[in-house]
Amino acid sequence: MKTKKRFIVLLQASLLACTLLTACKKEDDFRIGTQVSDAYVDPSTVKEVAPEDIKAKGYVYDYDKLNYELVWSDEFDYEGLPDPTKWDYDVGGSGWGNNELQYYTNDKNATVKDGILTIEARKEEYEGMNYTSARMVSRGKGDWLYGKIEVCAKLPKGVGTWPAIWMLPTDWEYGSWPASGEIDIMEHVGYNQDTVHASVHTQSYYHKIGTQKTATKFLEGVSENYHIYSIEWLPDKIMAYIDGELYFTFEPTKYKANPTFEEWPFDKKMHLLLNIAVGGDWGGVEGVDETVFPQQMLIDYVRVYQSKEINELKHE
Repeated sequence: MKTKKRFIVLLQASLLACTLLTACKKEDDFRIGTQVSDAYVDPSTVKEVAPEDIKAKGYVYDYDKLNYELVWSDEFDYEGLPDPTKWDYDVGGSGWGNNELQYYTNDKNATVKDGILTIEARKEEYEGMNYTSARMVSRGKGDWLYGKIEVCAKLPKGVGTWPAIWMLPTDWEYGSWPASGEIDIMEHVGYNQDTVHASVHTQSYYHKIGTQKTATKFLEGVSENYHIYSIEWLPDKIMAYIDGELYFTFEPTKYKANPTFEEWPFDKKMHLLLNIAVGGDWGGVEGVDETVFPQQMLIDYVRVYQSKEINELKHE
């Protein structure tokens, strides 16, 4: 009888240890931990890709010998509304896919004076919304494939502010967001002051499924000082900089041996957007402090450069 009881106790202890230490695992549960390296490729997900569908591969160029020329700019050396030959506006208060709280106007929240473009977000009721702001776009007036984009800006601050300098596809040739891509040159949320973000979003990599490719940089005083936020967009990679310092690189072949448009839709023309959102799914994570408004994003200049070597490059 004692022997039987001892066996039962030992069996129970063994089962408990198996549960606690996860020694008893299913045959297909090979990995330990909660994260998988980007270098890991699950063999079951590998599929044949037609050569004509492969993106961001087959380009040969000497990066150190690239020459860039200014092809588009706004120095804001005038006064009044932004130059209508270079800028248009997205208008409305639909929430913009992120439950944002502002109404974007086209005639009252963006002005140019003393060499500076000011985009201002205000606490005011307008068209059924409680805030107003502006979302300027170069669509149809400044659209580019590859190049360097530089924006010298001073950012707003305060909980609930969400300024952005970013790019969207002009023709959406691969389909609706995120299939045709998005490049975030700079994003900042007021509840995390002085932390700047650069990201890309594609069909395979975007924030709503937690796979976006992004980087952050802490830069004290982004709301007190001007900084240059820029990207260099090449046929096989995108690099983001602050004041000339590289802090983010997206190179799709680091994640997929043969990327398609799902990883690299960035072989079509895109345009620039400048805006301040209020609240929203990210900007409003910690609410909105309505006492901080009005808030401004000040922009000294916008400059776009392109390289003849890249523009003439042929896929091999």
